[in-house]
Amino acid sequence: MTALPIDYSLLARYNRPGPRYTSYPPVPNWQNSFTSQHFFQALDQLAQSPNEPISLYVHLPFCAERCYYCGCNATVTRHSHVVDRYLDCLEREITLVSERLGARRKAIQLHWGGGTPNFLSNEQMNRLFELLSRRFELLPEAEISIEVDPRIGTAQQMHHLRQLGFNRISLGVQDIDPEVQRAIGRIQPREQTELLFWACREYGFKSINLDLIYGLPFQNQQTFANTLECVLKLGPDRVACYSYAHLPRSRPNQKQVDISVMPSTEEKFSLFCQAIEAFQAAGYQWIGMDHFARENDELTHAMREKRLHRNFMGYTVQPSQHLLAFGCSAISEFAGCYSQNDAKLGNYQRAIEAGELPIVRGHQLSDDDKERQRAITHLMCNMELPYTIVTERMQADLERIRSYQAEGFIEVEPDRLTVTPKGRFFIRNICMELDAYLPALRDKPLFSSTI
Repeated sequence: MTALPIDYSLLARYNRPGPRYTSYPPVPNWQNSFTSQHFFQALDQLAQSPNEPISLYVHLPFCAERCYYCGCNATVTRHSHVVDRYLDCLEREITLVSERLGARRKAIQLHWGGGTPNFLSNEQMNRLFELLSRRFELLPEAEISIEVDPRIGTAQQMHHLRQLGFNRISLGVQDIDPEVQRAIGRIQPREQTELLFWACREYGFKSINLDLIYGLPFQNQQTFANTLECVLKLGPDRVACYSYAHLPRSRPNQKQVDISVMPSTEEKFSLFCQAIEAFQAAGYQWIGMDHFARENDELTHAMREKRLHRNFMGYTVQPSQHLLAFGCSAISEFAGCYSQNDAKLGNYQRAIEAGELPIVRGHQLSDDDKERQRAITHLMCNMELPYTIVTERMQADLERIRSYQAEGFIEVEPDRLTVTPKGRFFIRNICMELDAYLPALRDKPLFSSTI
């Protein structure tokens, strides 16, 4: 194994379930009592600030088949008419929300996620993009991104996406080893990924991201080294290297994953260290928890200038604090609240077709929530906690975080706490000290392990 940068006993002591903090409070703390009335009240508040740009997210849940490892909200179908009905519902939802906002709102960011967004035909993509463009003004500098499955992508499709206006693209790779691919139910020959990658380069996407996962069955140092070598030869602009979260109780498809051939905690951690070493040696910068970007990438600049941000779509430098999300399971964050749509396709469609919003839970942030959200987000993105954003209510939490200095996780400076390279591996543990809701959830199997 790669030599671990920390002692394994320390790793074992701090490896416990915890949120990834894509939101604060995390989703399990949201209330089912949050309704469309609360959502519309927040929309009315957002409408009072017409010059503030927004971000947009559309969830497209369809896949041709379900991968064993997948933790996304996905629906398997091969029927085009199923997608058409879903687009009908998206049109109604987008119209309902945009009309409440009033004037055609400026958007600085648009992302299509899934599922498999490129499962849609060119005609279906045209329809959705035109709908969004009609209801929202995509600014010239807008970041317009899409997630793509190379197994069903073609060069012609990449050309079409570029012509539509997409300027960033993320290709799902996970791992190139055939045995690993069979174990996770995702057969994707290396040549297939390479051909699509070079098509994206040819058609001029501003940024190409590749997604990898570590901790999968049959992964080891040698197989993962081959995957990393393949990725580095392609030279993507960004790489996301996610930890596999095995949660079969909430993701039944993961029951097909053979846990007997998964790496141990120590082996899994060594794979991530191997990725860090490989990408940094190749000139990439480690961004946040699990992303890597080239030296000249805007994420790298934002990280160095301590202005990196994070939302449900990932790390970003875009200034919007308001995210409107559409589709089943989609999560919005705007005007001091969160809301989530029903994750079940049928329930989502029935609600929309009845003229209702399909909201199943949400949360209105208190002043304390907002203060802790700001501190946790800054820690997760910029690996520091300036005292200027620590309020009186967080002073006891701050003292607990200071105790991590004895473990070598942080450095205490006159005006801030700074996370050390060692402490970076435990950033979620550090952030958990600021979570006022976590004690009530500690014994519930809701979160993945921090390592």
